[in-house]
Amino acid sequence: MKFSFSEEQDEFRTALRRFLQAKSPTTEVRKQMQTDQGYDPGLWQQMCEELALASLHIPEECGGAGFGIADLAIACEEMGRALLCSPYFGSVVLAATAIREAGSDDQKRHFLPGFASGETIGALCAVEGRGGWAADSISMSAEKSGDAYQLTGTKSHVVDGMIASLLVVVARKPDGALGMFIVDASDNTVSRKSQNSMDPTRKLSTVSFAKTPAVLLAADNSNEAYERTLDIALACLASEMVGGAERLREDALEYVSMRMQFGRSIASFQVTKHKAADMLLDVELAKSAAYYAAAAIDDGDTDARGVVALAKAGASDAYIQTAVHAVQMHGGIGFTYDNDTHLWFKRAKASEVFLGDANQNRERMLQNWGDNS
Repeated sequence: MKFSFSEEQDEFRTALRRFLQAKSPTTEVRKQMQTDQGYDPGLWQQMCEELALASLHIPEECGGAGFGIADLAIACEEMGRALLCSPYFGSVVLAATAIREAGSDDQKRHFLPGFASGETIGALCAVEGRGGWAADSISMSAEKSGDAYQLTGTKSHVVDGMIASLLVVVARKPDGALGMFIVDASDNTVSRKSQNSMDPTRKLSTVSFAKTPAVLLAADNSNEAYERTLDIALACLASEMVGGAERLREDALEYVSMRMQFGRSIASFQVTKHKAADMLLDVELAKSAAYYAAAAIDDGDTDARGVVALAKAGASDAYIQTAVHAVQMHGGIGFTYDNDTHLWFKRAKASEVFLGDANQNRERMLQNWGDNS
């Protein structure tokens, strides 16, 4: 396993960071998070056409670039750093990955080129009510109707569900086994409703189905395909979170370096130095775990599932603690709406429980390593 990025990956990161600094300043983040759709279609088109970001981990035979999860994680880290408002995580990381993992060769060749070009925006519908993302929390069932299937039920916490044109729904097949189904979001039996969220930069929705026609993705083992989808999503979310934590850390240090009190910079105060040291340690450890998780998936490591769960747990703790320190280091202004710190704080708090909180992912880690022992 490699423990460093290649020259091409470093160049990709530099180019993407420069692009996002220009296209996603906090003024643009504030503008887009107040809209119903939550993103700029023009910027999304530019990301997909000029930078080919939506095609990174999609196989070449399906119109993608054919890169690994480490490259996808780099993109997520930089987007988390810039707090980019886009359907990237919901469509590319979740929905496209689910089709990549669960679809037959013909299904992948049919659906994935639209994701790679950015023309198709998808959403993964898995969570039910107050349930979690774990496979055993899913009870929605699909009925067989001739050679096709019909879905009835409600899914919540669907990322970018309001703007998706295609839905990947996780439900139980008639035999009780887990399955993943493709649904046309424009079907008149599908109803969608926006869901309130602490983090307005990531739009959530509730999606209901009433005997909705669905196509089963033909994986030999849909349960394993769903777990692999979660593995990739967790690795990417961990990278996104460390990107946001690193941005908070840097902004806080910049502020305390220029803030003067008693005739000197407050960065020279011992309490500030302690917080800065704690932030650096937390972020660097979480970053190392996130990078290792992406590499473990690319290398087919047998412990990859436990590694990605641990990376997400570590990133959850590091991000929220860094956000708390950042607010405190900004003093009174850190609690105001005009200061940008709260934007990352809200993303940190929402991401803390997204795809399972730290305790749930540590349990997932222990279950995986227990199975391998």
